[in-house]
Amino acid sequence: MLVTLALGACSKEKKQETSTTTPAATTTTGDAKPAATGDSIGVPECDDYIAKYEKCIGDKVPEMARGALKEAFEKTRASWKELAANEATKGALAGACKQAMEASKTALAAYGCEM
Repeated sequence: MLVTLALGACSKEKKQETSTTTPAATTTTGDAKPAATGDSIGVPECDDYIAKYEKCIGDKVPEMARGALKEAFEKTRASWKELAANEATKGALAGACKQAMEASKTALAAYGCEM
């Protein structure tokens, strides 16, 4: 939920564009998986965060809490994908993803996740 709030400020400009994405290379530890949906944002900091977040949700979060977290995160992913497709907003996205990672560290630590 913190992720959605932290990134709300980034979604000032919404512009639909068709873009082709390519899978991003995993930039961190060998245990991080690519995004489970195969949906790459194309910004390494975001793709890294998505992989870690989805691994945490899939491996550590109890089933009864998992659905709400996944649903909220899918909205964030869609917003990031849209921002990454727009050259005017893509530059700020790496910083926003780093902030989301920091914000999630505390929230997801309760589940035993390391971000």
